[in-house]
Amino acid sequence: MSILRMSEVKAETGHRSHASIYSAIKAGLFTTGVAIGQRSRGWPSDEVKAINAARIAGKSQAELRELVNRLHAKRTELATV
Repeated sequence: MSILRMSEVKAETGHRSHASIYSAIKAGLFTTGVAIGQRSRGWPSDEVKAINAARIAGKSQAELRELVNRLHAKRTELATV
């Protein structure tokens, strides 16, 4: 797993702007970034791939939100190990 910067996330997902990624986060359709510095965020590549696969499979927004919730829960689980 690697951590993708915003430009890489946009390229992987097809989003054209930072704002569209942050709108998806606010809507619960994309995971939040992880801190990789004082003022920078990144996204785990496996999470981006999982979200893209769900979108390609035609999952509904409700299903995407559930996936995002599971991905966030997995982060918490990994942090407690």
